[in-house]
Parts: sequence; C-alpha cells; structure tokens
Amino acid sequence: MQKILYIIRHCQAEGQQPDAPLTATGRTQAAALARFLAQTSIERIVSSPFTRAIQSVEPLARELRLEIETDDRLIERVLSITPLADWLGALRATFSDLDLRFVGGESSREATARAVAAVTDILQQPCQVSVLVSHGNLSTLLLKHFDQNIGFETWYHMTNPDVFRITLAESGPKVERLWQTDV
Repeated sequence: MQKILYIIRHCQAEGQQPDAPLTATGRTQAAALARFLAQTSIERIVSSPFTRAIQSVEPLARELRLEIETDDRLIERVLSITPLADWLGALRATFSDLDLRFVGGESSREATARAVAAVTDILQQPCQVSVLVSHGNLSTLLLKHFDQNIGFETWYHMTNPDVFRITLAESGPKVERLWQTDV
C-alpha cells in the first residue's frame, strides 16, 4: 500500500528563535501554501512546535478542518551552540561527514535519526497522506534519508516555504520537489 508524505519547510519568519513568528510575507506565503495543497487528500498534519512552523500550516489546517499535531522531534537541528567562523562551510561538511558534530550541536546522523523516528510514527498511523512541517536543515536531512542524491545543494536552494512529496511504495521511495517560487 502506497503512502504519501509532504515535507514542508516553514514560510518566511522574523528570526530563528523557537517563538519567532512569520513575517507579513510569510503569512501571505502560508495562505498560498494552503491554496496549493487544499485539493490534496491530506489526512494529518504534524509540525515542529516552533511558532513559524505551526503558523505556516494554520491556513491549510483551517481549510482542511484538521488539527495540527506537534512533535518535538521535528525542531530544527542545532549545528553548534558557539558561533562558527564559516558556518556555511561547516554545514556543508556535515552533509559529507554524517558523524561530524560541533560544540553542543547534533551530527547529521543524530538529527536524521530523530526525524526518521517521527516519520516512522506518522507512517504507522492509518492515514495515507500526511504533512510534516519542519525546518530547512532537518527537512533536507530527512529527504536525504529517502534519496541519497539530496544534500547540501538541495538545502542551499530551498525556499521559504518549500514543499516536497515523498511517495512511499513497494518499489521504493520517490522524492519530488513541488513548490515553485511563483506560486
């Protein structure tokens, strides 16, 4: 039996703090996201508890009359708790060396494991079509779990918001990017 999982990166936010809300542009993007996904057969929405992630799918949840469930395992990955001189280079390196960890941060392998655990729980439910709302880095690591061709460049070119569909079938997973910035 085939299952579909939409991975959504949150809309534009005012910052990176857990309680950072969407900007005015982000609220407009959230409404566009709801229009974009409203005709799908989504049965369940699971989100990072961060404000920007929840606000990104509130219009969709209202449209589909679904509750937004939160899962702490979907919070953004912490790369390091200390400033990195070349954080972009450090992030790139973590996509090559999955066990590379900086001070107080998670390795890619650790972050992927918690995201995959959340997905495993989602997929064990009877729903055929679910939405998972998270953050750029964690979403990319999750996509990489299903398609090894995904990596730093995918993250680098992601938009806020962004939408990927993972189709899970007996033949294996298929990952597709659906969002176009002109939507």
